[in-house]
Amino acid sequence: MMEQERIDTLYEKIKKQAEGSGYFLNPDAQFAKDLVEGLLVNDERYGYMLCPCRLSSGERVKDLDIICPCDYRDADITDFGACYCALYVSGKVVKGEQEVQPIPERRDSGAKERLPIWRCKVCGYLCARENPPEICPICKVGSDRFEKFL
Repeated sequence: MMEQERIDTLYEKIKKQAEGSGYFLNPDAQFAKDLVEGLLVNDERYGYMLCPCRLSSGERVKDLDIICPCDYRDADITDFGACYCALYVSGKVVKGEQEVQPIPERRDSGAKERLPIWRCKVCGYLCARENPPEICPICKVGSDRFEKFL
């Protein structure tokens, strides 16, 4: 069992970073802390905070896409309301307007295609992803304030 103080400290750090960037942690704090404990266990085991719901190759270079927050977080939140392990959730989940549902694994979904670039019309923030973020991590406006760039 991991020391509770370490779990609580990392949980608060991740929560603060998430909220400061327009993301939300699972509103079930105990569930989220259990996942944070898994991140700490994996950090001790592998030397990096691998998603606690995925299997590691044991080689950082092969696991880069599943180090928390993983490369699939944003698409999973957009499509299903939560990331694969449900540590990060959408605003609709936080408000009780959407339930977290099972999420299919995207990791081995084939060739990577070029993602569109989205630009925040308010602050100019750029991101390459399938859809604009729910909230701009810089100026906090909603996704409706983004436009495709180029």
